[in-house]
Amino acid sequence: MIHSVQNNNLKLSDIFVDEMNFCLDCQACETACPAGVRYGELLEEARNQIAEEHREPFGLRFLKKIFLKDILPSSSRTKLAAKLLRLYQKSGLEAAVDQSEILRLFSERLHGMHQLLPTINDQFFDEEVAEVLSPDEEIRGRVGFLSGCIMNVAFVNLHHDVIAVLLANGYEVVIPKAQVCCGSLHAHNGEIEMAKKLAKINIDVFSRFRFDALVVDSAGCSAFMKEYGKVLQNDLEYSERAKSFSLKVKDITEFLIEVGLKKKSNPVRKKVTYHDACHLVHTQKISQQPRRLIETIPGIELIELPEATWCCGSAGIYNVVRHADSMKILERKMTNIQKTGADIVMASNPGCHFQLQYGIKKAALKMEVMHPISLLAKSYLS
Repeated sequence: MIHSVQNNNLKLSDIFVDEMNFCLDCQACETACPAGVRYGELLEEARNQIAEEHREPFGLRFLKKIFLKDILPSSSRTKLAAKLLRLYQKSGLEAAVDQSEILRLFSERLHGMHQLLPTINDQFFDEEVAEVLSPDEEIRGRVGFLSGCIMNVAFVNLHHDVIAVLLANGYEVVIPKAQVCCGSLHAHNGEIEMAKKLAKINIDVFSRFRFDALVVDSAGCSAFMKEYGKVLQNDLEYSERAKSFSLKVKDITEFLIEVGLKKKSNPVRKKVTYHDACHLVHTQKISQQPRRLIETIPGIELIELPEATWCCGSAGIYNVVRHADSMKILERKMTNIQKTGADIVMASNPGCHFQLQYGIKKAALKMEVMHPISLLAKSYLS
């Protein structure tokens, strides 16, 4: 279908648009494909063509205009939006709206989407830390760190856990203040020019510092930043710089397994299971590293999750624009999670975290969602 539309053998119809947006872009097909077809790239090109020809549904266009074009590209606007959301949450209005279920009067979808809102931290990560943090002991190496956009305002505790683990293992950490959103959500949703613009800014900002690797704790972000070289391959000014930049990008679990843990973990007696984030397992082919990291912690019982590599239904903004489809996928994931009887569900991507957290709340389960690094940090402190 994509080939036919691009070669004008098939009209760019509403059915085609719906099919391109129905896809999760989880890239599980790439893992399964014996021919190695890079379907994710084809899908993103098709979505970009749809956007350029203004054929997207109104709701998606509106969401992209506000969220992808107006808010996320700007650190200051992202923080302003986060402060407004935090005020809404602190005032008690969010809880009141949820408890009253008033949004159900308008639609079940709106009620569900409201419960997926991220909890905003009291302080933002980049405002709490210096640009360069050094360990107390001998320095093994120096790494850059992506604070990101949503991660910077809603996953502050995770970021601090990652920094604590890196410092405990002898790594100096560089966190440039001028860095911006990585551009992954833009690239996956037909806004490739904005994604390129953000990529160039990050390349310029991080190139002012010396580091051995650029460590990222969000699977979607690390997956896209590893593709900067491909995204900017036709840019005469940035092509070679982007390739060099991408080669340095490492998911935090990948990095720690490669360099080895210097600090030993203390026992944490918990039963845990691990959900493979799509852009970690399918795009980056990282699957065993998080599990090996979890298994280094004494006392942990790791129970393999059935269909662990199946998408949870979050898929970027999929659980907003295709909410009903997303919930069907989540229901299957939660059925499998319940079978494990785990205390903690591990996930390495913010979208997965929000989605699984919502599934746990909806099913009234006594579980928590946690990044593998947060569990490792907990073991260091216990």
